[in-house]
Amino acid sequence: MARISQFAVLCAAIAQGVDAAVTFAVPSKTGTGGLSYAPLDSAPVGISFEFFAFPSYFTNVTATNQCLSNWKDLTGVWPPIRIGGTTQDRASFDASTSAYVVYSVASPADAPMTLTFGPKFMTLAGTYPGRVVVGLNRGKNNIANTIAAAKVAVSEVKNLLAIELGNEPEYYPKDGQPIASGTWNPSVDATSQVNWNIQVGKALGKTNIIQTGNWNQPPPEWGAAQLIAKENATSKPYVRHYAHHNYPGGDIQKLQTHSQTASNVRSMFAADVAAVKQQTGKEYVLGETNSVAGGGAAGVSPTFGAALWTMDYVLRAATTNISRTYFHHGTVGNCQYCFWGRYSMGAPYYGATAAVALMAGARTIAALDTGANNYAGYATFDGEGKPMRVLLYNSDYYTGSGSRGSQGFTLTGLGGLNGGSVKAKRLTAKSSLARVDRGDDISFGGQYWTNGTCVVGGKEMFETVNVENGQATFDVKAAEALLVYL
Repeated sequence: MARISQFAVLCAAIAQGVDAAVTFAVPSKTGTGGLSYAPLDSAPVGISFEFFAFPSYFTNVTATNQCLSNWKDLTGVWPPIRIGGTTQDRASFDASTSAYVVYSVASPADAPMTLTFGPKFMTLAGTYPGRVVVGLNRGKNNIANTIAAAKVAVSEVKNLLAIELGNEPEYYPKDGQPIASGTWNPSVDATSQVNWNIQVGKALGKTNIIQTGNWNQPPPEWGAAQLIAKENATSKPYVRHYAHHNYPGGDIQKLQTHSQTASNVRSMFAADVAAVKQQTGKEYVLGETNSVAGGGAAGVSPTFGAALWTMDYVLRAATTNISRTYFHHGTVGNCQYCFWGRYSMGAPYYGATAAVALMAGARTIAALDTGANNYAGYATFDGEGKPMRVLLYNSDYYTGSGSRGSQGFTLTGLGGLNGGSVKAKRLTAKSSLARVDRGDDISFGGQYWTNGTCVVGGKEMFETVNVENGQATFDVKAAEALLVYL
């Protein structure tokens, strides 16, 4: 009789376009269930601002403080920011200028090839109430100028987390940077980083102050393990943590596919993160990242598919012991992957916010799936090791035409909730191609963020699902995610 009943349920599911449920067992406590658990930072999702554009984001873009504050309201902690990028290695410190930055460009959409900045730049960074990483110039090989800027950063930025010396140094030769005028390879760069870390750290009189690494090309050639091999007892105390950059690229379908994201994070970073943990015990961060390099791709980066990737990517990174992930924001008004701008919200902000909501206040995270297919599950746990929330993700691609499939997810291990129910918030849009800047509706729990201000709008909506026999089943459409509160 039971077999007939199960068969009838399966037939009904197929008729409704719902695949047989994917089942995830929710552990009753961290350390159980054969899963790999990773500790969570208090604010694991951060923002990176291109160096020259940073002042504009905080003085000319109304949405900036509100968007960051929205995440603070979820976690209780302001998200970390990093100020840096290509233009940090084009920037020289000028103690005499009263301007934030001084440069000229042919078009407002351009990034400057050379610029100067003054103490006021650091004073502005110091007004931010969250943790701040400041990137400074190494490419010009003027360490005295960099130390002068670093001293002002230490003085003015009270929440200074670290100083970054140089951005993506593997590209110094093609950029014509003086420090790479001779032989330049990973070994030479590592030696340079070690020497600069010592000199800057000593000049500041501070240990645990340098965010080191900062490459974009993949490890192990450009990675933390080869840098650690060059470090010595003098340089090691100055390192706060190790950083890498990443822009996976691809079309929307490839980008949002869960197995692709899991593979990218695992193959690119797992061994490098492990080397840092085992050999130094320090943190590993994605100091600059986003969907497609160069400010994003117009047909990919502003879409809901990119929002789903953002969510999945940051969660997979967190489960891989990557402490913080900083999503880069480039030239104001010429930034396809930006989460917000002067006039329009970006779809990726929705995915990032769903990830923040899953991890808010949690102490550990675990992936419930192996990363082998399109269907993902993540669980977070509180300080006592009890499960707090689960995020379910259906990464099937949907263009908006034809039938939209749906995947069932069954959570087991919910015996403590028998006879009760759980609530959930849905991250959804009309398709993977939906874009806020083209008037499409995207929502998380029925809410949206207003263009130009990032103020939340709409009424918060929760779905309710009953728990029976220690389990609950949820339907998640193609290109959707569901945040379940336990």
